[in-house]
Amino acid sequence: MPTKKPVYLAGLAWRQLRDDPGRAARLAVRLLARAPFGRRLRTSGLAVPKPRDVRRETADLRRLLEHAPSAPVRERASARPVEGVLQFVTNALPCTNAGYTVRTHRIALAQHAMGFDPHVVTRLGYPLNQGVGDARPRVEVDGLAYHRLLPRWPAADPLRAVAKSADLAGPLVEELRPSVLHAVSNHLNAAVALELGRRHGLPVVYEVRGFLEDSWLSRDPAHSESDDFYRLTRELETRRMTEADAVVTLGEAMRAEIASRGVPMEKIFTVPNGVDEAFLEPLPDPGGLRARLGIRDDATVVGLTSSFYGYEGIDTLIDAAALLRDKGAPVTLLLVGDGPERGALERRAAGHGVHAVFTGRVPMESVRRFHAVLDVFAVPRRADRVCQLVTPLKPIEAMAGGIPVIASDVRALREIVEPGVTGELTVPEDPEAWANCLEDLAYSPERRQKIGRSAREWVRAERTWRAVAERYRAAYAIT
Repeated sequence: MPTKKPVYLAGLAWRQLRDDPGRAARLAVRLLARAPFGRRLRTSGLAVPKPRDVRRETADLRRLLEHAPSAPVRERASARPVEGVLQFVTNALPCTNAGYTVRTHRIALAQHAMGFDPHVVTRLGYPLNQGVGDARPRVEVDGLAYHRLLPRWPAADPLRAVAKSADLAGPLVEELRPSVLHAVSNHLNAAVALELGRRHGLPVVYEVRGFLEDSWLSRDPAHSESDDFYRLTRELETRRMTEADAVVTLGEAMRAEIASRGVPMEKIFTVPNGVDEAFLEPLPDPGGLRARLGIRDDATVVGLTSSFYGYEGIDTLIDAAALLRDKGAPVTLLLVGDGPERGALERRAAGHGVHAVFTGRVPMESVRRFHAVLDVFAVPRRADRVCQLVTPLKPIEAMAGGIPVIASDVRALREIVEPGVTGELTVPEDPEAWANCLEDLAYSPERRQKIGRSAREWVRAERTWRAVAERYRAAYAIT
């Protein structure tokens, strides 16, 4: 009988607290999690992500584009110094560890150090809808508050999902009284912030960290710019940029792209990726980790930390390593990360007889230990549109550690790599060009050290989170 009590109370919460359904839902999920089977919540319908259905998503995009907000716009309060910042994101630490979530966290911590009061709100249903059975409405990481919009309400209708998100976040706006609402990719987060901005008379900044349609395009050769999903996503993202009071993005190539869509250049601000100042400290001794990974002390190691998607071009790096082996200048590849291409890449390396160590994902706090093993950090991105525009975070972390970077010569990477000074650029999707560039740098210790030192000093001067976060002042001021 005692084992059934939490289930009974959960049902009671749903029935009796009809005047506050948000509270009832959160209570029900927490009580269920206490039941003996609560540990299995992560495999329940509340906590299992649904597979993608592009046709349904395309229909959702149409509905969002056709929708005209009906809520009256509340009069804006008179301008005042920015203090509170309420940020709306897709996912976050501690449940999701990725470049997106690291940037969110580090920027918010830097803003706190600047005197702002930042809070972060994750999307409706997260993290339950990612298979994580954690129903806490608020968590803290390094003293930073992350708020969740729980539980996962049925979201078959995207307009209802946006409205419900705004309903659940409304009390936070009233409690925290932010000066600005700061939405981060994608358009759904922007829609929620814009709805709240209308309801509460608050300005909205939309931070574009990537172009969703171009990422989708690059992941399958069957995808096309003429597909409805691509066209409608681009149109909807552009609309949200236009509706926001200001737009923030990661680099000058992205800023130019946004301006080309009709967004006034004067309301677009660049806040590039940066690193925590701890990345500038000397790297740890690599000896023990090298031994555990099966890498000889005298091996020349080239590698990366990345998500394994096709557009990252890791296949080119493997092919280049095979060419180097044939030339008598072998390298060991250290490939840290995971993703849908991992299996194919492992088979490719084995087929070429390349010594490649695949580690899988590693904790954020362990990344520098793997950096310490590397002689060269590689960014072999393809020449896809998404790679031309979006600047990655991972090479900046490596540069902070004094590791020389070789990267594909695409627009976004030219913004962080100065050939011969902070790294080298070479031809994307060309294994022979990559092999030649790798051989020139990997087997020149003095040159590696000189470039590594220059890269670290550039990061120290220009790309710490504290330095880049100052740029938000200008973006918030326009609101």
